[in-house]
Amino acid sequence: MSEIRAVAERAKSAARALASLGTEEKKGLLMAMADGLTAQEKKIRKANEEDVAAARAAGTSGALLDRLELTQKRFQEMVEGVRQVAKLPDPVGEVMKRWTRPNGLEIFKVRVPIGLIGIIYESRPNVTVDSAVLCLMAGNATLLRGGREAKRSNRVLADVLGEVAHQKGLPKE
Repeated sequence: MSEIRAVAERAKSAARALASLGTEEKKGLLMAMADGLTAQEKKIRKANEEDVAAARAAGTSGALLDRLELTQKRFQEMVEGVRQVAKLPDPVGEVMKRWTRPNGLEIFKVRVPIGLIGIIYESRPNVTVDSAVLCLMAGNATLLRGGREAKRSNRVLADVLGEVAHQKGLPKE
């Protein structure tokens, strides 16, 4: 349990750094992540092939095996999804509601990052990237727990995203 706590503490620390990023910094980071994924496609696909082979050997079939496989098309869609998120408007700082009290006090309801988002999901490697980049755009850190069948794929994907973040001066994890 102490290992999980240590990972959560590092993620919580990263959340503070992400919350302070400006819109252009987040968009630049996301575009760099898309480029990083593209640059590491062979490594990512190799890890995924190992996951698929291990799942087949364990008797996995059907829909779970299909969701686990990161085909060329799915890989390209995943990378394009990162680029599309970078084009979305930044939700942080958006005024959702505004009103004035009878005494003249103005009150604003403003979107702010939550901080650390925990996500548990099944064996779909693309969810690793989708979840991380959506949370990042909203200024949040992400603690991900994917299915064991995709452990190699998820590790490589997380490493690629973390390395890009580190190159941009953010915590690696």
